[in-house]
Amino acid sequence: MKGVELWMRDLITPQPERLLASTNFVTGGLFLESLDNTSSSSIAPVSCSLRRRRRRGFFLSISLSRSQPDLGFVGEKEKEKEKEDQALEIEVETEKQRKQGGAFNTTKHLWAGAVAAMVSRTFVAPLERLKLEYMVRGEQKHLIELIQSIAASQGIKGFWKGNFVNILRTAPFKAINFYAYDKYRSQLLKLTGNQETTNYERFIAGAAAGITATILCIPMDTIRTKMVAPGGEALGSVIGAFRHMIQTEGFFSLYKGLVPSIISMAPSGAVFYGIYDILKSSYLHSPEGRKRLQHMKEEGGNLNALEQMELGTVRTLIYGAIAGCCAEAATYPFEVVRRQLQMQVRATKMSAAATFLKIVDQGGIPGLYAGLTPSLLQVLPSAAISYFVYELMKIVLKVEAE
Repeated sequence: MKGVELWMRDLITPQPERLLASTNFVTGGLFLESLDNTSSSSIAPVSCSLRRRRRRGFFLSISLSRSQPDLGFVGEKEKEKEKEDQALEIEVETEKQRKQGGAFNTTKHLWAGAVAAMVSRTFVAPLERLKLEYMVRGEQKHLIELIQSIAASQGIKGFWKGNFVNILRTAPFKAINFYAYDKYRSQLLKLTGNQETTNYERFIAGAAAGITATILCIPMDTIRTKMVAPGGEALGSVIGAFRHMIQTEGFFSLYKGLVPSIISMAPSGAVFYGIYDILKSSYLHSPEGRKRLQHMKEEGGNLNALEQMELGTVRTLIYGAIAGCCAEAATYPFEVVRRQLQMQVRATKMSAAATFLKIVDQGGIPGLYAGLTPSLLQVLPSAAISYFVYELMKIVLKVEAE
């Protein structure tokens, strides 16, 4: 009996080599399957014990355990992570495309305003030249006499003198002005949560757009005024006038008349854009306007660019001219003061208030409206063409609403 006990003790306390060799099992009850050697490292140590049954001697009890991760659970977690990564990539790509599309749409929007300015300014350049003769040179001649004088001294090209510089000034100015107005208006609409902008919001957006464009573009306006002033011929090109002003009067001379410009452009922008939008909204809410919008919706892609204009060609021109005349008449005195400030040199520089009083002292209240008639003659076609080309270019370039 003692020999059996020693044999059993030796059996259940094997050598390491024997234990390693004997552990190539998979847990599974009575029927054990052997494993490859590569899998043996995942088997837990074997627990052996010798137990004694009453009346029947001894029996060997062996317990095997193997800890395995839940492969199904891990797989699901990995799949969820992959889905999250894919969703994040799609979201990033969508945001990138949205930003690229937004930037491209902004560029098209700016080009629509720039082209409108180029066309309108070139068309009315002779009237712009006459207006500046009255405002800057202080001409006292009648309109017909002034036209004859310019034609005799400079020829037909004299009426387009400074037009290239004027385009360099007005193209970015109008581009920023039109775009800023639509942007400010849409932002105000989001803030208020209304379905349509109110008249008050239209005026606020127009004033903000005028101020924004003025601050960014006034240097080119100052250079142009300097070139058409007496003695401006000696300055040569735009670069020559720019260099002369920087050297003689300093960099900030380019911003002469900024305060009166802002004071004039804020109400001018408010009236110009506000009046046009009010007229446009009134028509589109009328029975005729609703009928036109319904017709445009039904026809869809069968309409050309001119037919896709919400107001139509004639009504767009008329509403643009009305808005331009109202804005010009309301802010013309500020324009006269601004031009006079831009003409001053450092030695005789005066404040905006002093310049205003000087103009009134020399010419009375009518002096603040010097050149208003040719100015209105210039604004009528200019504003009409500007709005017409702008609305048309938005359709041609497929500018999306902000």
